[in-house]
Amino acid sequence: MSASSSRTTASTSTSTSAGASARTAVVTGASRGLGRAVAAELVARDFQVLGLARGEADLLAVRAELGERFVPLVGDATDEALAESVLREHRPTLLVLGAGAHPLVAPVQEQSWESFSENWQTDTRHVFTWITEVLRRPPAPGSVVVSLSSGAVLGGSPLSGGYASAKAAVRYLSQYAAEEAQRAGLDLRFVTVLPQMTPGTGIGTIAIEGYAARAGVDQAAFVAARGPILTPAQFAKALVEVALDPQAAAEYRGTGDGLLPLG
Repeated sequence: MSASSSRTTASTSTSTSAGASARTAVVTGASRGLGRAVAAELVARDFQVLGLARGEADLLAVRAELGERFVPLVGDATDEALAESVLREHRPTLLVLGAGAHPLVAPVQEQSWESFSENWQTDTRHVFTWITEVLRRPPAPGSVVVSLSSGAVLGGSPLSGGYASAKAAVRYLSQYAAEEAQRAGLDLRFVTVLPQMTPGTGIGTIAIEGYAARAGVDQAAFVAARGPILTPAQFAKALVEVALDPQAAAEYRGTGDGLLPLG
């Protein structure tokens, strides 16, 4: 989600039940991978889901699969004006910030600064955009913001440019926002999830191919050596349960054994 676009398939100025519902969620990066799985899980739990991504065709495919509770929003998740209008007009009580770019899989000496910083410009920037907007114009008490970081934060990602550092910044942004909300007396929760590499997503498939080749093993052996696989459906179910639990921790690792609290 790096190209700029603020056009929406479903106009944010249209008055719908999503605007008045206490069970409205926004999912960025909703057209694929973990974001799409989270959107499906939320729809299954009777949320109205505003799914944001750049690709209209992919979003319409999700709409065809999930039905009218999924509202496609075609746009750039880093667009500040779009974030402001969605939060103001639809008043979601749950945000799942999962948009991200596919990093160039190459060692650092083969990266350009543009490729190295791509995830800073997309993943980090879009979390910054939505979190700062939430703090400036707080949603209803009890609202939750879930940011998708990455397990790469804990071990690095030498073939993914600035991906690990960009996802580390996502983690810090969530921590900073939680502290600022507490200082302001706002009843908001900020949760960060660090999912492991998984073949169930586009970015995971690309990363597994690159890291398996680097290790000199086939992809099946590489995946098997990492233990239980985190599937998008498993991840989505666990994430939504955490989001809806007021007693949940602030940070989780996403593993094949579920979400495990950090710290």
